[in-house]
Amino acid sequence: MTGEFWTDRPVLVTGATGLLGGWLVRSLVDSGATVVCLIRDWVPHSSFQRGADAARVTIVTGEIQNTPLVERVLGEYEIDTVFHLAAQTTVGVANRNPISTFESNIQGTWSVLEACRRSPLVKQIIVASSDKAYGDQDILPYDETTPLQGRHPYDVSKSCADLISQSYAVSYNLPVCITRCGNFYGGGDLNWSRIVPGTIRSIVRGQNPVIRSDGQFVRDYFYIEDGVRAYLHLAEALASDKSLAGEAFNFSNELQITVLDFVHTILQQMGSPLNPDVRNEASGEIRVQYLSAEKARTRLNWTPSYSLEEGLTRTIAWYKYFLQQPGVA
Repeated sequence: MTGEFWTDRPVLVTGATGLLGGWLVRSLVDSGATVVCLIRDWVPHSSFQRGADAARVTIVTGEIQNTPLVERVLGEYEIDTVFHLAAQTTVGVANRNPISTFESNIQGTWSVLEACRRSPLVKQIIVASSDKAYGDQDILPYDETTPLQGRHPYDVSKSCADLISQSYAVSYNLPVCITRCGNFYGGGDLNWSRIVPGTIRSIVRGQNPVIRSDGQFVRDYFYIEDGVRAYLHLAEALASDKSLAGEAFNFSNELQITVLDFVHTILQQMGSPLNPDVRNEASGEIRVQYLSAEKARTRLNWTPSYSLEEGLTRTIAWYKYFLQQPGVA
């Protein structure tokens, strides 16, 4: 990351209270950017709001579906770069409450992009899609030519948001790039139903970690600090090469691992004798998915910095400290 690029640059981040958003905001502020965060809910235990970062940025409260609000923020704060991360990100929640997921992930995306279209100062927009946008595929790994064909609610919401972003780039010459990443993990994820924070918390408490599926689902796990570097790297690349507008990029360690093996790796790193509680209750999820990051390597000269073991070591240390804090569940 080039520090000079971000110095005094006005940046809008949606979804700052999420895992990626919290880490991204910290990196941007540390690099000298002038950051504005659009936040819907106050999340007191989030890394963003527990630490000093919330006091280092401008916070606007509201819904991303409110296009006039987003347009006001872009204009009044003279935003140059937008990172649109805000979304409902939990597959189980999407299966139970599809409408709220569609509103956040689909309507929220077109709202932000429409506001950007009306805002002449915006020069770079990075939209967070997902590997889930590809849906179930017979040919793996996914590359960027793989059709977007989500079927389950969360996957559909990501397919739609991704296509809407491409449409704004093609139809309105909007300077937008799309990221499709594997499953993020790292310190700061407070959704305890997810495999990494849930497993670590269970081990710390001396409880068997729960696996909702049969443990054989294959995923592409991607460490959060590598994710932040990927987003910043892509924004810088788009600033210097406008031909990247409308392009999507996969970011991944290109390591495929079953959920069961992943949990065993965490148990081993934490020196725990516990055994996973495999419940085989999961439904409405893609069984096998993993990414090729060849395009990012060749077009962007990007490579990850952390191995799975290194990322987990840093993640486990974060949660061990966090779970010792007063008032933490």
